[in-house]
Amino acid sequence: MARGVHSTVLGQVLVCGRDYNTLMHLDGEGKKQLATLATKRDGLSDPWSVCYNRSTASIIVGQLGCNKIMVFKVQLFHYKHFGRCT
Repeated sequence: MARGVHSTVLGQVLVCGRDYNTLMHLDGEGKKQLATLATKRDGLSDPWSVCYNRSTASIIVGQLGCNKIMVFKVQLFHYKHFGRCT
């Protein structure tokens, strides 16, 4: 189940799914998954909220179960470490 949704100024859609412990990148209409950016293997646990900070080029994910946040730098995060571009 999707819990957190964020649309960037460029129309990119970020969604965190609590049931599957995932952070996904969707197309601008939110219909097609473009990439799985992070999963439980990357440390996500009960992701609840997601936000993109343009000033720091970071994706910030709030996690409900452990009361922590995860911060991913977009340059490394999306292209090198976790992203799967189609």
